[in-house]
Amino acid sequence: MQIANNVVALIEYTLTDDKGEVIDSSVGGEPLAYLHGAGNIIPGLEDALEGKTVGAAFKVSIAPADGYGEKNEGLLQVVPKSMFQGVDQIEAGMQFHAQTDHGMQVITVAKVDGDNITVDGNHPLAGQTLHFDVKVVEVRAASQEELDHGHVHGVGGHHH
Repeated sequence: MQIANNVVALIEYTLTDDKGEVIDSSVGGEPLAYLHGAGNIIPGLEDALEGKTVGAAFKVSIAPADGYGEKNEGLLQVVPKSMFQGVDQIEAGMQFHAQTDHGMQVITVAKVDGDNITVDGNHPLAGQTLHFDVKVVEVRAASQEELDHGHVHGVGGHHH
């Protein structure tokens, strides 16, 4: 069976940056399970997996536009330290969940300048070319429930 829309694929992957440093990997753990065509993974990787079958192994580089987007300087914002109630020490690199106009979002502390905290609403991988080393380990038909919910259930997928 080939990977196509409305098919579940399980992949092992290692994600590295331009320097070859590992950002994330499923190796040694559960493979990543996703519903192809449902937007569960970044568009560039989904496009690269289209038509692949079990056993396919390949490397692909994904430009920011097909990954997490270009870095948007408009998503940098200076906020008062008082917005971080209950947090004693705030340092650059810390991440928090924040309610925004676009729903819940992860923000990263970019800079601390006294009581002024610069936060970054960009995805941490925005603006980066992503390098994937991928192996397809399983391809199967999606269940009706998975199609209805728009994501994989069970091992390697979402649990309700």
